[in-house]
Amino acid sequence: MRFDGGLNRYRERRWRSHQDLDEPGRPSRALLVALVLASISLITLDHQGGADSPVEPVRSAAGEVFGPLESGTAAVIRPIAAIPGWFRSHDSLRAELSALEAANAELRSEVATSGYDRNRLAEYDGLTVAAENLGFALVPARVVAVGPSQAFSRTVTIDAGSDAGIRPDQTVLNNDGLVGRVLRTTRTTATVLLIIDTGSTVGGRVGSSMKMGFLEGRGDVGDSGLLDLELVDRAEVPAKHDVVVTWGSDGGAPYVSGVPVGRVATVFSSIREMSQRAVIEPFVDFGALDLVGVVVPSGTRSDRAVIEADGSLR
Repeated sequence: MRFDGGLNRYRERRWRSHQDLDEPGRPSRALLVALVLASISLITLDHQGGADSPVEPVRSAAGEVFGPLESGTAAVIRPIAAIPGWFRSHDSLRAELSALEAANAELRSEVATSGYDRNRLAEYDGLTVAAENLGFALVPARVVAVGPSQAFSRTVTIDAGSDAGIRPDQTVLNNDGLVGRVLRTTRTTATVLLIIDTGSTVGGRVGSSMKMGFLEGRGDVGDSGLLDLELVDRAEVPAKHDVVVTWGSDGGAPYVSGVPVGRVATVFSSIREMSQRAVIEPFVDFGALDLVGVVVPSGTRSDRAVIEADGSLR
């Protein structure tokens, strides 16, 4: 009795398992076998057919349908996939941008100061030529201050003093001509009295005649910064546009000889004094003084480079 009951339960389970294979919504065993055989047949035909495979039209049609979908999906996913790389390169891009901004600022600074640097180089070259032409050694110096107008004097301060071998009553010039003379010094600076000052008197010679006279300043700067010339020989009449150079002093102090001062602008007669006077336009632009040279004896000990009389540096 027990044996028959167990056998019946076994047969019932077997029957239910066969029923499950044929339930609605589940593929039957026969269908699965058919699909497998069809797949094997298609693979075999595709392999044997090569370029003329009967499956090729189906493959092309599928490519036309699904290709755009794949491209669109890739276009959508590509920016998202690139986000990690963007974060990795962000820091390097910021560093490159900072470097470019620094280089750009440096270029703008160079452009802004290129004219200034060219002018200074031209002035230095002019000092070298002046040292060769005049036969004197020069200590280059920069104008760092202008004397106050309240002092009723035309002076400037230069950044070279006794440590550079500069002493009072030495000639100061630039690449255009005579600037003035040294009044006083400290270890690192010197005060220069300009020839346009009303207290300045410079001995000069006029043109090829070499007639001597005295130049006095009017105290003005710029276009009105003129000099008055009175010749020693009162009967002599200077010609317009004649060039005036320094007469020179004993021992070269305060002025050495042969330094260009200016050009005769106008000539007029003084009936009361029975003499001829000339107005001299200086070669130097006193409103734009920058680099100057102080005449020193050759071989002077200096804390800076000295332009020797032959144009060499020492």
